[in-house]
Amino acid sequence: MKLFYIYRMLHLHIENETSRLRAVILGTAESSGPTPRIQDCYDPKSMEHVLAGTYPKEADLVREMDAVAAVFNKYNVQVFRPQVIENCNQIFSRDIAFVIEDKLIRANILPNRESEVEAIRYVWNQVDRDKRIILPPECHVEGGDVMPWNNHVFMGTYSGEDYPQLITARTNRDAVIAIQELFPHKTVKSFELRKSNTNAKENALHLDCCFQPLGKGKAIIHKNGFLIEREYQWLVDFFGKEHVFEISKEEMYNMNSNIFSISEDVVISEKSFTRLNTWLRKHGFIVEEVPYAEISKQGGLLRCTTMPLIRDGS
Repeated sequence: MKLFYIYRMLHLHIENETSRLRAVILGTAESSGPTPRIQDCYDPKSMEHVLAGTYPKEADLVREMDAVAAVFNKYNVQVFRPQVIENCNQIFSRDIAFVIEDKLIRANILPNRESEVEAIRYVWNQVDRDKRIILPPECHVEGGDVMPWNNHVFMGTYSGEDYPQLITARTNRDAVIAIQELFPHKTVKSFELRKSNTNAKENALHLDCCFQPLGKGKAIIHKNGFLIEREYQWLVDFFGKEHVFEISKEEMYNMNSNIFSISEDVVISEKSFTRLNTWLRKHGFIVEEVPYAEISKQGGLLRCTTMPLIRDGS
């Protein structure tokens, strides 16, 4: 895949999850390193596959990400890739930064992942200085918990007293408040997520692991991913029950909510998501199916590996 290292200013624009995509950072699986030790895993699904001896091989991960790059090429999307760091997992580009409107916000991620941020420095440098945001250190946030949605910003969070003990708790209330202060004209709506360090079927690592808005006024959701039922119900009511595709615990575990929209009517989805993909096509979506099951073993999927920079204006 051709890399873009030409230094010209990027005019960022992200208002939602579904407007026509023009530019994106797609992670890389090149030189992603050996199978991690259990104590070095960031999530319970990775731990599960390390213990089972089924942790994905680099060649398979590269092949799957190449399939997504090919779809972006088909739709004339400009693709940026992280600079490759030897023996470093750089697959999940959504974790390290996110765009709201015309601002690129650096995520405050797990400390031992700082090198991943440096690998997209060349993109950061193409953004106007006054559009680059670094949040205060007490604001913990990752891009999988942040969803711009027109006049709203949806955010996943966790505020339990055991937050410091949960490696799966990535976004705190300080970050929610900071985003509201940065975008006072938007409604920032937060949702408490279910967390587990050990059980992948009881863990919503990020908001996009149990919810995602789609084009055509649709959405995907998994009820058990939300700790507070009225917050789950708020989303169902917001989109309308008839427009919501409810996924099971097993489908959540397989990351069915973590697909990716290229436009209002085009989505990239894992080829094994038969029930979801059938529903999407029934409702008028073009579904670009790709193999991504090996990526899923690391606790993320299509939205997690992509970080949109520019979408068309509404």
